[in-house]
Amino acid sequence: MTPLSTGDPESIGGYTLLDRLGAGGMGVVYLGVSASGRQVAVKLVHGPYAQEEEFRTRFRQEIVAARRVSGAFTAPVVDADPDADRPWMATLYVPGFNLAEVVKKDGPLSPRDLRALGLGLTEALRDIHRAGLVHRDLKPANVLMTEDGPRVIDFGISRAADNQRLTVTGRMIGTPPFMSPEQLSSPRDVTPASDVFSLGSLMVFAAVGTGPFDGDSPYLTGYQVMYEAPDLDGVPKALLRIVERCLDKDPAARPELADLHRMLQALPDSDSPAPRKTRESAKSRPRPTPQGAATTSAGVATGTGKGRRARRVLAGLGTALAVTGLSVGAGFFLSGRDTTTASDVTATATTTARAASLPDGWQPWRTALRYDVTGIPLDYQNPGCVAEGNALFCGGTGVTVARVDPASGRTVWRTGTRPQGTQPIGVRDGLVYVYEDPDDANRRVVALDAGTGDRRWQRDISKSEDAVLYDGGLLTLSPDYSSFVAYGPSGKELWRAPSLDEYCTPSALGGVPYALCSAGTEPGQAPVELMRLEADSLTETAALPRKAEALGAVGGQPVFLAPQTAKDVYEAGYERPYNALLRVVPETGQVRRIPLARPLTGAATLVDGVVYFVRSNGSVTAVSADTGKQLWQKATDMESLSAPAVSATYKRVYFSNRFGRLLALDSHTGAEIWRTSALDDPGDKAQNTPPQVLLVKDAIVAMAGDTAFSLSPDGPT
Repeated sequence: MTPLSTGDPESIGGYTLLDRLGAGGMGVVYLGVSASGRQVAVKLVHGPYAQEEEFRTRFRQEIVAARRVSGAFTAPVVDADPDADRPWMATLYVPGFNLAEVVKKDGPLSPRDLRALGLGLTEALRDIHRAGLVHRDLKPANVLMTEDGPRVIDFGISRAADNQRLTVTGRMIGTPPFMSPEQLSSPRDVTPASDVFSLGSLMVFAAVGTGPFDGDSPYLTGYQVMYEAPDLDGVPKALLRIVERCLDKDPAARPELADLHRMLQALPDSDSPAPRKTRESAKSRPRPTPQGAATTSAGVATGTGKGRRARRVLAGLGTALAVTGLSVGAGFFLSGRDTTTASDVTATATTTARAASLPDGWQPWRTALRYDVTGIPLDYQNPGCVAEGNALFCGGTGVTVARVDPASGRTVWRTGTRPQGTQPIGVRDGLVYVYEDPDDANRRVVALDAGTGDRRWQRDISKSEDAVLYDGGLLTLSPDYSSFVAYGPSGKELWRAPSLDEYCTPSALGGVPYALCSAGTEPGQAPVELMRLEADSLTETAALPRKAEALGAVGGQPVFLAPQTAKDVYEAGYERPYNALLRVVPETGQVRRIPLARPLTGAATLVDGVVYFVRSNGSVTAVSADTGKQLWQKATDMESLSAPAVSATYKRVYFSNRFGRLLALDSHTGAEIWRTSALDDPGDKAQNTPPQVLLVKDAIVAMAGDTAFSLSPDGPT
């Protein structure tokens, strides 16, 4: 970070600029602050590129795609103006050193930190790919190491996967040591598998201190990436097979992200030393020495980190790389050394195998969300909570929504004049979205300031169909059911698409806006049509069987449950059996049927590539969304369980039930870790209200009726 210099603007798009974070071939990145005090990284395009209409078109479309990226391990886009004299984009500013700086300062990561890094990056790529993006420049300088995990930054060079036709001829995007072979040989045809290759290279760097392809020049490095085996000397044995698969030259042979996530989860969650793989025919790879550390052994390498394995001299190398179109240093925005650092990050030492990340000052708590409010009650019997970061928002009795301090259970603010008994729609970008029913005939969605509870805007919506958040805004159905309407954070109508003269409901699968339609006036009366929604457009994507249930998406592909029977059954306690998963390829409409080993019943929830079937009798079955294979089954004898909340940190699946009992299962085996007793007097709403459990950082928050409570991930003490 350096001070602003002569010629730097004082503000961009209403953001006051404080410092210069870095610069690259196509732009400059500044630290900016909004009027409310939120810090952002503002990326300003160089003037010459702003004059290229093709560049502007691509930049505009990539902003739309990048806005769809959201997740715990990315830095989201918060503002942009592709039509400004010099286009710019603002992302959330994330304080922290980047991975390259951490390795330079402290040396390679420990096994435990490598595992956490790999899991975080896999989840970040999952969110990026769900948005239809390929990052294309995953490198140490684009990974910020924060206290709550890695953050992937700089989507500015990402290319929307559905914008294959718009490429800037001769402009290679990426950084050679961390690029995939296909980026060098056919840059217009890269797929998400390219990012998996880059992830493998990055994990080698984090484990050893140098990448698997580290030639003396960008041209030699590019040749190694395309034709030579990676140098994996010194990579921990437990990690070796994983990175070997990631670094396969054939994109189709690389693991899917869900498989990669499971392999990384299986790594030891400790810092016990692991044996290293060595090769007698190769020199040991030099290890970066932490800054300020003295070398006390004659066998420890010092200096610049050369001494790599011998590279053969390649005749005609320049010609070979000229064919690939490699252009060094032309990465979008920051292609050189990324100086996106901020305040120092203090590393907290711990002697335990894991340290819970809890809200500051957290203690176990319990809060009754019951208030006396005048007005005719409209009880949806579905109070619940939503969370974003450290913020927790809950519905209850006699309140539309209340902001609850997740550390203490204290009510920060509450609002609502008509008791409704429903959970908020969601929270994003400083706004919490709730329903408001002014009378029995009308319904609206209201956006509230998350910090104060003040009303920002409201819009009338369909009385019967829910609004959903997608990665570009809020999707609703109009009050007259004639059109789907998308709103941005400011309340501005982003676009409108026609509905059909049949039953249709808004849906967001993998963050993408869809409509689920079927002939008739009620759901389940006819086959389901999956319709992609865009401005003025309702496009049929796929046809699915009657009573198919939408679960979400994996790798950008919508996932549904296929019923074994679609007959209508009006029996108390009936649970419909499902015998297959259906995955839809949005680009082609192809529906891939993945049979289950046997029919399963219960409420199904898709989380991180696993489908959890939860029966009313307390039986839980985990199934792979990729293969349909049963991973485990557990009879818990705890009835009326909630949908699961999954902790990657603790490798656990949490449930609650109507009476405030909590249950923790091992996410790999289904074995019971711990359980709690029921709450004393959870209130008269508990019997008829669905339970809920969610995580705020690692703290467990659950709802039983209109009582909210919080427990440590370590369980009862």
